[in-house]
Amino acid sequence: MTGTSAHDGADGRHFGHGPELVESPEFGSEPAKKSVPEKQKGPVLLRRDQVGTSTTDQRLLDTTGPTDWLHTDPWRVWRITSEFVEGFGALAELPPAVSVFGSARTAVDSPEYAAGVAIGRALVEAGFAVITGGGPGAMEAANRGASEAGGLSVGLGIELPFEQGLNEFVDLGLNFRYFFVRKTMFVKYAQGFVVLPGGLGTLDELFEALTLVQTKKVTRFPVILFGTAYWGGLVDWLRTTLVAQGKASPADLDLFHVTDDLDEVLKILAECRRPNGEI
Repeated sequence: MTGTSAHDGADGRHFGHGPELVESPEFGSEPAKKSVPEKQKGPVLLRRDQVGTSTTDQRLLDTTGPTDWLHTDPWRVWRITSEFVEGFGALAELPPAVSVFGSARTAVDSPEYAAGVAIGRALVEAGFAVITGGGPGAMEAANRGASEAGGLSVGLGIELPFEQGLNEFVDLGLNFRYFFVRKTMFVKYAQGFVVLPGGLGTLDELFEALTLVQTKKVTRFPVILFGTAYWGGLVDWLRTTLVAQGKASPADLDLFHVTDDLDEVLKILAECRRPNGEI
C-alpha cells in the first residue's frame, strides 16, 4: 500500500506519506533536528552554504570591502532604471524630433554624408529636432546639418568595446550602457525614422521599428529608407522571399517608404506629426 497521507498501521506503527516506516515515540525516539546555519535577507531565506558572514549595511558602509556586488543582476536593475530615468528626464521637453540612422563608417567626402547633412538641415528647417546615435559617419552628418541650421542636435551614444564618443555636432548628448534603453529613447521621442545606408546596427534599428509598428506595440510612425540604390536589393528580397513564401504579409511592405527625394521625406513626416513622447 502506498498511502497519500501519514497513517498508522494495524500494529500501531506509524507511516509517512509513502510505505516507509517512520520512527515514532511508540517505536523509538524522534530523531533530533539538525541545526543548520540560517539567515533571513529581506524576503529571501538562506541556509547552509548560502549564508554569508556580512550584513547589507556592513557592505554598504565598508569602503574597503569587496565590490563584486556592483556587477550582480539586482544591482544592474538599478542601473537600467537610472538610465530610463535619465533618458526620460533629459528628453521629455524635446520639440518634435526625427531619429536619423546610418553607418558610422560613412566617409566625410561621400555622397551619403552630404545627404545626411542635407537631411539634418531640412528637418530643422521643417521644425524638427534631430536625434542620432551620436557617433561618426552618417550620424555625424545629420547632427552637423541640424547644428549648422541652428536646430537642436541630439546624440544618444552607446558604450561599446571600440569607443567612439559623441561627435562634435551634438548639443544634447546621453551615453547608455544598454541597447534596449537607448532604443526606447529613439522610438519614444521621435516622430519618425529616416534611415540612411548603414550596416548591422542600422538594420537592427530598422527592423525593430518595423516590428514594433507591425505588432502595434507603438502608434504607427513613418520609417523612411533614404537611398533607392542601396535599399533596393533588400526591398526586392523582402518582396520575393519573405512575402512570397508567406513569412510576411504583403501589407508589411507598406510599413516603410523608399525614396531619394528630400521633399518627399518632409511631406511624409509632416503628415504623421504627433505629440512628443506619445508612443
